[in-house]
Amino acid sequence: MQSLYDIPAPAKLNLFLHITGRRPDGYHLLQSAFVLIDWCDTLHFELRKDGQISREDLTWTLPADDLVVRAARALQHATQCPMGAHIGIAKSVPAQAGMGGGSSDAASTLLALNRLWKLNLSPEALSALGLALGADVPFFLGGHHAWVEGIGEKITPLVLPAARFAVVKPDAGLETQLIFSNPELKRDSKPATITGFAADAFGKTFSYGRNDLQAVAQQLCPGINQALKWLETKGLSGRMTGSGSAVFAHMLQDIDVSDAPGAFQVRLCSSLDVHPLVGWATRDGLSVGSV
Repeated sequence: MQSLYDIPAPAKLNLFLHITGRRPDGYHLLQSAFVLIDWCDTLHFELRKDGQISREDLTWTLPADDLVVRAARALQHATQCPMGAHIGIAKSVPAQAGMGGGSSDAASTLLALNRLWKLNLSPEALSALGLALGADVPFFLGGHHAWVEGIGEKITPLVLPAARFAVVKPDAGLETQLIFSNPELKRDSKPATITGFAADAFGKTFSYGRNDLQAVAQQLCPGINQALKWLETKGLSGRMTGSGSAVFAHMLQDIDVSDAPGAFQVRLCSSLDVHPLVGWATRDGLSVGSV
């Protein structure tokens, strides 16, 4: 096997998340602003010439058919590529946190194997494959902070000021489906606008809107309430990201985390200017400025 490189897969935060309705097929319509942060998984890729896809868990054990393996096989099938890969996954981003760790891993896998296998697929072709894997995958392929609408497929790049966040993951995670199937979930938020959001973001408050999933999630996972209360002791106003269970708060200066409850994962994170793999997809054989 030929060694390639170690690839980052950054997490995201939902600065807000509104549910504006529901389609006839049951899918929820949302609006959200996604921001890339520097809490990353690391994926190691090695070329296999026998066509096999193998995986090594370098931190904790993952499901046998996780999104990384599914992404690799989807790309292999779509292109009829005879090459394979051995993929080592060093997880850091917690699971069931609402931080997009699995989707980010899948996106980085598509980008890395597109280059390793010399497939030269365009960003649009990779995004089509990504959407079939999960609604958040195209966002990570897009390479920038984004305003996201629809069921997650309508993505508008955003330029946001640099920011620091305290991110807290309680011990327990949350199954997304448990929240979206809950009859108490708020599904009728009025549509928001990018202009309204941007005015708040560039005021450097990052307090726009709310997370419509949070009330239900707090009923299902007491750790969310504990994490929010701990942030309050630091003078910070917390909010859940995605479907949880992680929460975050915007910081004007770093906080002392030495007194955080032992079961919490706490990290002080910075927003990224762009995804670390911007430029890794190609268009007409040439590297382009967005992934």
